[in-house]
Amino acid sequence: MRGVTGRLMLLDTASLYFRAHFGVPDSVRAPDGTPVNAVRGLLDFIDRLVKDHRPDELVACMDADWRPRWRVDLIPSYKAHRVAEEHEAGPDEEEVPDTLSAQVPVIEAVLDALGIARVGVAGYEADDVIGTFTARAKGPVDIVTGDRDLYQLVDDARGVRVLYPLKGVGTLQTTDEAWLREKYGVDGRGYADLALLRGDPSDGLPGVPGIGEKTAAKLLAEFGDLAGILAAVDDPEARLTPAQRKRLDEAGPYLAVAPKVVRVADDVPLPAVSTELPRAPREPAVLEGLAERWGLGGSLQRLLTTLGA
Repeated sequence: MRGVTGRLMLLDTASLYFRAHFGVPDSVRAPDGTPVNAVRGLLDFIDRLVKDHRPDELVACMDADWRPRWRVDLIPSYKAHRVAEEHEAGPDEEEVPDTLSAQVPVIEAVLDALGIARVGVAGYEADDVIGTFTARAKGPVDIVTGDRDLYQLVDDARGVRVLYPLKGVGTLQTTDEAWLREKYGVDGRGYADLALLRGDPSDGLPGVPGIGEKTAAKLLAEFGDLAGILAAVDDPEARLTPAQRKRLDEAGPYLAVAPKVVRVADDVPLPAVSTELPRAPREPAVLEGLAERWGLGGSLQRLLTTLGA
């Protein structure tokens, strides 16, 4: 990443193409009848995002490993319900609709031909790539994701916000610290602690039994952070109910490892890539072939016009 101070936009790419796949009818097909709804939907998403937010830099962040072994070793239930097939020698296979999995290589080829930086790092999720780019950014950052886990990166002082799609990407919820405090009672830094206390069934995180979102927020308001809550468990004078003290004490083994699982990494070894928003395709002939083969039509043309504007 170049040391510029312009606005960096980071795409949680899988989150967006999943939304495109389920939001765009599968009647959108290539000339040979293959569904391309996720491909065209993602191109439409990127077009709208660039048009509305005008980033100086853009990175499509990828899941090189959607369920890293180092997270599973700490919490075996992590994303376990989404495993289609386990692999000893590499990443487990995620349960993905067949009509979508066939489109992912097309998405990758189109992004590469356009010249949009596409970054995935072995052993890490896209969230970790996003966390590391965010940590290294010199200027403001827009993170586009349908995954609330990334609320933990919101930081008003650094200009880091999450753009969360509510309907397509035409309607985005701009998540800053004021929004987080109103909704959850925490800031970005506190969101990870809230999430691990409350748990998250969609990620296979058990949380602390009996500690829901509101109780977690109250505990964080009272004791500051997870470390403060754990110190309170050992302090007989601390204002915890007997039930809370018991639940938190019994959850000690989980709470010892959950922070490493829930918090996104910020030290991923990123490859050297140009993150500058392309004004013209990197490989025009390749892109033309992909457009014809997959019938990308107006979706691709609109994005090319927006990038060139």
